[in-house]
Parts: sequence; C-alpha cells; structure tokens
Amino acid sequence: MIAKAEDFEIIDAHTHPFLNYKDGCIGPYGKPEDMEEFDREMKKVGIDFYTGAPLVMHNVTDFAEIKQLNEDALRIRDKFSSYIPAMQVHGDFPQESIEEMQRLYHNENVRYIGEIVPYIMYTGEFNSPGMLEIFKAAGELGMTANLHDGSRETVIPVLENAPGLKVILAHPGEPWGPTGAKDRFKFVSEHENLYMDISGYGLFRWNMLRYAVDVCGAEKIIFGSDMPTCSAGMYLYGALCENMTDEEFRLVLGGNFRRLLG
Repeated sequence: MIAKAEDFEIIDAHTHPFLNYKDGCIGPYGKPEDMEEFDREMKKVGIDFYTGAPLVMHNVTDFAEIKQLNEDALRIRDKFSSYIPAMQVHGDFPQESIEEMQRLYHNENVRYIGEIVPYIMYTGEFNSPGMLEIFKAAGELGMTANLHDGSRETVIPVLENAPGLKVILAHPGEPWGPTGAKDRFKFVSEHENLYMDISGYGLFRWNMLRYAVDVCGAEKIIFGSDMPTCSAGMYLYGALCENMTDEEFRLVLGGNFRRLLG
C-alpha cells in the first residue's frame, strides 16, 4: 500500500528559492516565475515546509552579493510561512562569512547553510582553507550544512576540522562506480555527523531509498527534491512509493531534518 503524504510532516531540505528570477532561478524550463508560484507548487504536492539558500549563477567576487542572498532568504521567510531560511557563505571571504553566520544565527534563528555549490558561485572546495575556517565556526554553533555532491577527499577534512557540524551530502547519483550512490551511502554510514539528502538523480532507480535506509539507517537519510531543478512532486511521491515502515517514512520525510536543526 502506498504511503500518503498527509500522514506525515514533510520537510523538503533541498530547494532553490529565489527573488531574482534572472540569475537565481535554476529551473531549466523557466518555471516557476516567482516565489508565489514556487510556494503554491510545494503546497500543491503536499510539502509542509521547504528550505535552501538562494544562490546566483555566476562567480561571486564581492561579499555584498552573499549578504544580499541572505537578506533575500529572510524576505522569503517573512512572506511565506512554509519557508525555513537558510544562508550562503563563501570561502574567499571566511571572516565576513563567519560574522554573517553569527549574526543570522543569533538574530534571525538561521541554523542551516547551503546548498553550497562550488562550481556555481566559486566558493572554493569544501576542504579549502577558507571553507574549513567557516565550517569550524559553524560547527561551534552546532549548525547544519548541505554540500553539493562532496567526495571523501573534500568532506573528511570538514568532519575532522568541524566535529560539531552536521553535514548533509546532496544527490546520491547513480549506483555504480567508486563515487556512485552505493559508495556514498557506505561513506555516510561510517561517520556520525554525516547524512545524505535524496535530491537530484538517484531516486528514479527502483528501491534506492530502501537500500539507503538499510545501509545507513533511517535516521541518516533526508528528504530533498532540488526544486525547481527537479520536480518536488515526483520526488515526494517517488519516496512515498518505496517499501518502508511508517517510522522510517516519518524520519526520512521530516523528522531527521527537524532533529538536526533543533
């Protein structure tokens, strides 16, 4: 029997909201055109809350752009009650990022960083000196960060340098190869503060979510869609069709993310 969305609290931990449509909407087919449409789409498919930091599709060379994205997140939060604000940081500006992070944490109750996508905004790899400095400070606050892909090489230094940081890897990917989903799930299972969101490609492979829960434990897997790059509805109902218990659904669809953010 297929699980029903209305039976669970559903938090989409991986979306890309925007105020600047021209440079902030990463939907490949030009939709949604504004946050009103974005928010309606999330509610239409049964998602209760969604999160993710706004981004821009170019190399960021001025920290003022990062601050503007974070202000955009607060403006979205103030207008749409289903949105949980998240923030951006940048490895070329570690001190400015840390000051901004502390301001948002203490003044605005922001607990979530990312998705951080190095190849879009040129933040620096996760194990670069600037990013490691930022992650260490985030770990001291007990924050959670969402990292695009993330290999063992780039993520293990983060875990070692910032033991208080909860890290969510984005995108399982295809199952095959040394950096495929099966290896990534094993990686997640080996580290206490490492988690995986199911956004991007991967869930369309039958039984992926069941496999991930069996390898990692249900407490390690986070629901995410990558909306509007991907369809939130397709991801949610793909997840609901998996063979899991009600308790596993409760954890994956919202309980784990709520626990991580306190």
